[in-house]
Amino acid sequence: MIVSPSPHIHNNDSVRRDMLNVLIALLPAYIITLFYFGSGAVYLTALSICTCMLCEHLIQKFVFKKPSQLGNLSAIVTGALLALNLPSNLDWWIVIIGAIVAIGIGKMTFGGLGQNPFNPALVGRVFLLVSFPAQMTTWPKPSPMHFEIDYTDVETGATYLTQMKEGLVSNPDYADLFIGSIGGSMGEISAIALLIGFIYLICTKTITWHIPVSIVTTVFVFTGIVFLVAPEGHADPLIHIMTGGLLLGSVFMATDYATSPMTHKGQLIYGVGIGIITSVIRLWGAYPEGVSFAILIMNAATPLINHYVKPTRFGETVKKEGK
Repeated sequence: MIVSPSPHIHNNDSVRRDMLNVLIALLPAYIITLFYFGSGAVYLTALSICTCMLCEHLIQKFVFKKPSQLGNLSAIVTGALLALNLPSNLDWWIVIIGAIVAIGIGKMTFGGLGQNPFNPALVGRVFLLVSFPAQMTTWPKPSPMHFEIDYTDVETGATYLTQMKEGLVSNPDYADLFIGSIGGSMGEISAIALLIGFIYLICTKTITWHIPVSIVTTVFVFTGIVFLVAPEGHADPLIHIMTGGLLLGSVFMATDYATSPMTHKGQLIYGVGIGIITSVIRLWGAYPEGVSFAILIMNAATPLINHYVKPTRFGETVKKEGK
């Protein structure tokens, strides 16, 4: 057993408790998803979670030769987040591939919980987006109380971000953006559901405000400047915040403990970096959405941020200049 030097602080926090809080915070988003996408969303989510759990259990048992760690709920959180990053009509075998990549490559390759440098759910999502672009960008239009698993006859349509990328900017109904009556991945159709989850995570002190607020503020300022300079062909900043996976990524994935900076100052730098990269990709990149890529890029920069942005050592007096 390795014991770090004092001081030691004891509280009731645990990995299991934090993961449970994340799952509770995701419930509003899943309620909205169930309302608009019905049984298909439940089936996809269950498949993603079960595959993630099975993959982690098998690797832990037969590769690492260690007891199962499914009790910490982290595999369930990865499966739930991966599902929310997928269209609800995705083929079952693609979901399984994404879950295996998320756990097998994004998490267990680096040693398991707490040792992964990249967010596992986003590793799986980006892998699927690059490997199966057509399937990953075919979005069923939300249909209230749709309880059919078969999406063969369901109408599909482009997301608002895709329309912006094609220059088809129109004035959306902000109520639809807020409540959830727009196309997209399962977890990005309702801003209000994600904000409720954010408030819960803040109140339970599972996360701090620094990363989500710095990301959203940066995107708002960056896209706002572009909109003021050239309003033709560009959406206003509020639309950028309420569409796509910005809120989902900012609240639930960019805040991953293992892949984000330790200090509040470092988290602000990290969040600003994600916001800038997201805005650049959305405005001028090949993809209409850039949140996933931005978070993974800044995940890679986290060790560098931690190296240069360190907290004051315990018990050390900072000397002021001239004294």
